[in-house]
Amino acid sequence: MRARGVSGFSIVEVLVAILLLALGLLGGTAMQLSALRTRHQSALLSEAVHLASGMADRMRANVAQMRLGDAANPYLNLRYDAATDAAPSVPAHLCFGASPCSGAELASFDIYELEQQVRAALPGGRLVICRDAGLWDSGRRNATWDCGGGGAAPIVIKLGWRGKNPDGSPQRDDQRRYAPSVELPLTGAPE
Repeated sequence: MRARGVSGFSIVEVLVAILLLALGLLGGTAMQLSALRTRHQSALLSEAVHLASGMADRMRANVAQMRLGDAANPYLNLRYDAATDAAPSVPAHLCFGASPCSGAELASFDIYELEQQVRAALPGGRLVICRDAGLWDSGRRNATWDCGGGGAAPIVIKLGWRGKNPDGSPQRDDQRRYAPSVELPLTGAPE
């Protein structure tokens, strides 16, 4: 009698196919996680740009306060860190609707609202409004929280948030990656 050939797959072929399928699924999962992380960072960046441009508009609209000197201007030299600072305190006068407000009351209200929004929308959010001549420094490679100052320097709104390290721990201040994500110069402000 002659032996007949057996058709089908050997166990080695099946194991190789399963291994290739598993590697493909792992690669697809890693790409999906990366896409989710990128989408989240994009949403945070979009929100930060929205907050910074809204504050720039508020500052331009409050002409009386923007014409004050730098030391008297309540918007300038604003520093707020949601991770370390207390929740913003409610100003004495809330400027909603038809209630009349002075320029100083309006500035206080604007700052209060922006600090609340940064605290709510950006994880470990940080906000700085100052004059920064270094913004236009061609040698500067990365955005920084420091402000160069100077009366001729542009007013800059800086916003950022604390991200996470690959292991899930929050980034600390001493890490280079925690820098402003948005640096918006205030243009068209009254002089």
